[in-house]
Amino acid sequence: MAVSNIKVAFPCDIKKVWETVTSLENYAWRGDLSKIEIVSGKQFVEFTKEGYATTFTITVMEPYQRYEFDMENDNIKGHWVGVFSQKGEQTEIDFTEDVTAKKLFMKPFVKAYLKKQQTQYISDLKKALL
Repeated sequence: MAVSNIKVAFPCDIKKVWETVTSLENYAWRGDLSKIEIVSGKQFVEFTKEGYATTFTITVMEPYQRYEFDMENDNIKGHWVGVFSQKGEQTEIDFTEDVTAKKLFMKPFVKAYLKKQQTQYISDLKKALL
């Protein structure tokens, strides 16, 4: 199991940050995705540019406060928690991923992979918001 956390503040309204992060239709700002397929109101599949699929099942959605989902693909299984807070003129996001590698040989690489993914996501989000 690997846990990775990232906290960032953006000089934006919380509604703009929330809508950007939670939109399943407006994902063009994500540099790592080719598409998102909506399976149901609670489930969606993200496809990387290489065509690799990860299934997400939303477990908590408290608008402008908290967004959580379970995620799974051939290599990993885990849970993601996103906490959103308005801090004056800024919106702070606090994202935590808790992931377990399904394949033994991948366990040493999971933490580094998560950090890399989070860094890319925040970089893309920053470009989308600012």
